Amino acid sequence: MIHIVENHLGSSTRRLLETMFADRKRLFVDLFGWDVPVVDGRFEIDQFDTAHTVYIIAADDDGAHEASLRLMPSTRPHMLAVLFPDLCPLGVPVGSTTWESTRLCLPQRHGAARRRALRNRLISAMVDFALTRGIDCLTGVLPDAFRREVLAMGWAAEPLGPAMRVDSGLVGAFAAHVRPDTPERLTWSGTYVANAPAVTA
Repeated sequence: MIHIVENHLGSSTRRLLETMFADRKRLFVDLFGWDVPVVDGRFEIDQFDTAHTVYIIAADDDGAHEASLRLMPSTRPHMLAVLFPDLCPLGVPVGSTTWESTRLCLPQRHGAARRRALRNRLISAMVDFALTRGIDCLTGVLPDAFRREVLAMGWAAEPLGPAMRVDSGLVGAFAAHVRPDTPERLTWSGTYVANAPAVTA
């Protein structure tokens, strides 16, 4: 089941959120070795996990985290503007209809085929959310190999600058434009799948 969690600081979905932050710690800190904040030795939570952040989370039958991503309005502090502005030599896209997508968390325990299916469900739910909320541009920072994959999914998208080397390797910024035909365009590559209606918490 897909959950849309807004203002997680007041959310009743505590188990779902705790298991998400724990999975983020296991993936991004323990496996990838990122130098990011860890709370209580268990949860990867940084300065962008605020009341203004929206989480799109795939949950299992027990209400625990399977996979997730987060969305942030570009009009507030976000990763591209605060941490990676040099990735956008022409300027970081900012506006009321531009949001940033980050922290795609696909735990290794699922295996490659399951991670890909979960990724597609999350991207599909993100597109549905964007169309519902009037969001017409999604930006983000990705490892360059994955950025090339995202840019080739079928939507109208472009790199925001050349890839640059950071501690974790080559990364680059992108912008993907969300339009009424985006679900159909993403269907061409097998990325978009029709989800059951998301549960909003």
